[in-house]
This record gives sequence, structure tokens and C-alpha cells, in this order.
Amino acid sequence: MSSVDHAQIYLRDPLRYDAMVSAEDCDGALPSLLSEIAPTLRGARALELGVGTGRVTRLLLRAGASVRGCEYAAPMLSVALDRLRAEGFSDDSMELSVGDAYASDFGEQWADLAVAGWVFGHALRWHPDDWQQRITRALTAMRRALKPGGKLVVIETLGTGFTEPTPPPGLIGYQRWMESQWGLARHELRTDYRFGSVDEAAEAMGFFFGEAMAAKVREHGWSRVPECTGVWVG
Repeated sequence: MSSVDHAQIYLRDPLRYDAMVSAEDCDGALPSLLSEIAPTLRGARALELGVGTGRVTRLLLRAGASVRGCEYAAPMLSVALDRLRAEGFSDDSMELSVGDAYASDFGEQWADLAVAGWVFGHALRWHPDDWQQRITRALTAMRRALKPGGKLVVIETLGTGFTEPTPPPGLIGYQRWMESQWGLARHELRTDYRFGSVDEAAEAMGFFFGEAMAAKVREHGWSRVPECTGVWVG
């Protein structure tokens, strides 16, 4: 896992972060899979933990769902709201607020879909002594919010700069735990980043993943940076 302080990035540089993640999934693999997981998103109600700058939120709103979500970093949420409103989504279609994904009650049996995208993996670094308890609380709250038959979705990286799934060593145990303890089924996607040039790619990837990643991008001459993503569904 990168030595970059992601918590500080989320608080101090959300616009630069948003620019980077906006380059990901250039072939649209994630919305395609979401449409298979929940084919009737139009008119559906979705719960989202860890809204970030709204990349998953946009996919859900574009598909016709309404979204209730939380994000712990107020600067990230501010960027999300600005972008979503600029795209024309009304406040009636989204209820997004600052909140703790690990300590919130989202109610019972109202959501058709509950999503946590690139959220829980941070707990292993930020809360190494009790990450299982924290994630258990969040997953339990997500399941409680789902209607019967609703889908729970967790999205995490399976490796940046790799063409085949190669999860960061620090996430392997957590990902297996989701499968063994929670019965979540893994789907593997390629969600490559696409940038305008190799230099742009190296700068963006180095910003978030560290200089070793920037050097790898330059070595391979990548303006399209391979990324593998896991989507766990239950």
C-alpha cells in the first residue's frame, strides 16, 4: 500500500484527487456492472457510504436512482455537491451529508442498493486494531438499510499499474474476509485510467500513489494506466 497520506489529501487537495479519479474507468466497466447488479436503478433508492467527490454518486444518479450518502471529509463532500449540481442534479435527488461510515444508523429496509466504494480498505491503515469491528458495523448498517432483495456492493482496488488482479498485500486478508465471513461474491474488472499524456499520467498517479508509481508510469510510457478493481456483491 502507498505511503502517501491519503487522509490529508482528502482534507487538503480534494480537487486534485477528483481530477485523478475522473480519469479512471475510461471504458465504463463499473456502470456496466452496476446495471447488471441492479437493473432497475431508475426510481430506486441508494445508500452510499464514503461519497468522496461523487464518482459513484454520479453513476447512480445518471442511472435514475436517488442517493442518500455520507462522507467524513467535508472538503471532499463540497466538491461532490458542486460537481453534481453543475451536472444538473437537484438536491431533491440526493441527500448527502458529513458523517462517519462506521458509526451511523441509516434506518431499516428502505434502500434498493447500498454501496461503499473504496472506503473500507482505509480502515486497515487508519484503524489497524479494530478494523474488523468498524467494517462489521458499517456492513451491518448497510444490510439493515436494504429492502428484502436489495443488493450490497463494496468496491476496492485489485491493483494499480497491473493488468491482472494483484491486490495490495495489506488488503488481501480483508478482501478474503468479506468473502468468507460476509458471503460477498467477487467480480473483477479492468478500470484503467486514461490521461492526455505520459507526463500527465505520471504526475497524477504520483500525487496519490507515490513516486514509485510515477516512475513505473514513465518507464512503461503509459498514458493509459492499468487498474484492476474488485466489486463484492451480496
